[in-house]
Formats: sequence, structure tokens, C-alpha cells
Amino acid sequence: MRLDVSLKSRFGSISILGEVGLVRAFIAATCALFLTVLPALAARLDDVKARGFVQCGVTEGVAGFSQLDANNSWAGLEVDYCRAMAAAIFNDPGAVRFTTTTTTDRWEALSSGKVDVLARTSTWTMGRDTQLGITFVGTLFYDGQAFMVKKNSGATGIHDLNGATICMEQGTTTEANAADYFAINKLTYQAQEFSSHDEAVKAFVDGKCTAYTTDSSALAADRSQFTDPADYVILPETISKEPLAVVVAQGDDGWFKVARWVYFALLDADELGVTQKNVDEMVGSDNPEVKRLLGVGDDDFGTPIGLTKDWAYRVIKSVGNYGEMFDRNVGPNTPLGLQPGLNALWKDGGIQYAPPIR
Repeated sequence: MRLDVSLKSRFGSISILGEVGLVRAFIAATCALFLTVLPALAARLDDVKARGFVQCGVTEGVAGFSQLDANNSWAGLEVDYCRAMAAAIFNDPGAVRFTTTTTTDRWEALSSGKVDVLARTSTWTMGRDTQLGITFVGTLFYDGQAFMVKKNSGATGIHDLNGATICMEQGTTTEANAADYFAINKLTYQAQEFSSHDEAVKAFVDGKCTAYTTDSSALAADRSQFTDPADYVILPETISKEPLAVVVAQGDDGWFKVARWVYFALLDADELGVTQKNVDEMVGSDNPEVKRLLGVGDDDFGTPIGLTKDWAYRVIKSVGNYGEMFDRNVGPNTPLGLQPGLNALWKDGGIQYAPPIR
């Protein structure tokens, strides 16, 4: 058997004749290349296991998301996700180290390997997804940009900020969102930009600008830390979509799958009613979905991604499900007092949704 391929160009016709052996050689070479790539894809998980802990990037200190508590321990929604990763890999939520990152150095921290995963609040956009060499894992918190003013400013809506000076962080989607909104609505403003979150907040509190703008959850977090929170008002308008997502470096498919399915497991557990308190009891459930989630029975979804069969059980036992994480850190009974809103499960009026484990 012979393989005839004719290639035509403006220089004429070229005939390439090859034996079946050439085809086989090509296939063998392709397979060899594929097998060479596989170890590289698994390198991050292997490195993390060898090191003994996950290096996780978080925000500089935002209440409810990542902040040192009274015991000098990290706490918050981002922190809980990092601990979930550690639990899945090591069966120890404490096997994690935290690196604070700013809006300007977070991508470099990820691409350089300074952090294994970036849990800090970062908006998922097309530009970032396609141009920065990163991969978004899943949306940890659905948010939107808003504005905060001092109550005595008299402002009741963004229209009252026409001509105002507004504080904001550099290197964020906040800058472009504000510019777009004010241009569309034929309003003007003067931007005061700062390289860090803390600098922007301090400038606002010190009266160097009329308003401060960022994600509404961050505004609620900042206000909860003020001496007199009641003296500050978050204006009612939300001007953007801000899906705040977990991020990993591009090119490591194995590590991406671990990070993504830890996120999905938190949501699946929430939907199935598996909690930190009842997870041991739920191991005996007859529900096949619960059994697959917890690694009970014949199905093993952990080994194919480099984890143990009971990886999701470890996660839930350590940090609970997504709903528990939300309520504990930013929910109605916390200083932030946030309602789930879009962050509720799809069956409860929100848009949080995970593919099934099967």
C-alpha cells in the first residue's frame, strides 16, 4: 500500500510518495511527543506534593476574603478555597502558605511560580483569559462594581458624582468600567489612582476624593472595618459584571483539573446537602451522587487527577461546602452582611452551578 499526496503551489506541483511505514513513523513520533508532554502537565501537582504544601496567592487583607484574624491566622473565602486545595491533596487544610498579592503583581506571581494558585479576587475577562498566559478555574464570587461615599456628602446615586474626584486602584477592571459608565452617561469625573487597595481606601477616608469605587463586596468589607461604618453609604447602582475567579498558570492541565474540581466539589456538596457537620454520616448515604462525591463504592474519580479516592470527603470535612464558606465569611450574619444573590445555587435563584461527578 502506498500513500500519494500532491501539493500544488505557484511554483508547480510537488508529489510526495511515502510508504505506510512513514505514516506509522509519524504516528509513533506524535505519541512520543504526547507522552513527553504528560509529565510536564503533571509537574505542578508533583512539585506541590514534594514540597508538602500549597502556595496560595490572596489579597492583601480584605475582610471576609483574606485577612489575618485575632489569632493571627488567615481567614476568609479565598483562604478557605486554599485550605480546600490543601485538604484535597494532603488531607490537611493547614498544608498551605499564603502570599499576599496586589493588583499589579498578581499575574507575575502566578507566571513565575511564586504561587501555585491565585485565589485573590480577580475578574474573569476575555483579555486576561487570552493574553496573560493564565487559566480561570471557576467563579468563587459573582460581584459587580459600585461606589461608596460618605453619608454627609448627600450623594444618593452615581448621577450625584458628576465632576467628582473618585479614588480607585491601578491595574484593575475598575478603571475601564468607570470610564465607560461615565462616558455612556455623559458624566465627568477625576480619577485618583493608587497602586494598592489600602492606599486607595485611606485616601478616601482622609477626604482626598468624594467617592471610592471597586467591587461591591470589597466596599462592604472595607466599610465593616471603619470606625463608624454607618457614616458611609454604598450607592445602589452596580455598573459592571465582576466574576471573581480562581486562577492558575496556563499549560498545566493536570493542575488545572485539580483546582477546578475542588471548586466544583464545594458546589456539588452544597447542592447535595453534604456539610462539614454531617459528612461522616453522609458516607453511609444510599444516594449514588453522594457516594460518588465522597468516594464511597466502586467509582474512583480521584486517582485519574492524582488525588485519593476520598479527596472530596477530605475537602468537605475540612472547610464545609460552598454555602458554608459563604455564610461563615461574608454572609448575612457577618460584619459584611451580604446576601447570596447570584452566589446562591442555581436551584435557589442564583447562578452557582457545578457539573455532576459521574
